[in-house]
Amino acid sequence: MLRARLELETPEASVMLASLLPELGRELPRTRVSADVAEGRLVMDIEADDSTSMRAALNSYLGWMKITEDISGLIGE
Repeated sequence: MLRARLELETPEASVMLASLLPELGRELPRTRVSADVAEGRLVMDIEADDSTSMRAALNSYLGWMKITEDISGLIGE
């Protein structure tokens, strides 16, 4: 079992979590993901059965986080 923890300190932590909730409810093969906001940080824990699943989950969630950040910047929040 592989484990990763992402901690992103951002003023948009709660907005980012809200935007990720639909994806968090989706099942990824061989992967479990949880996320929360704590002390102004988005904290995400990822567990995967193998390195391929971990890489896929990290790529997906980091991409969605980047999109959220870009959109937030465009609308000025």
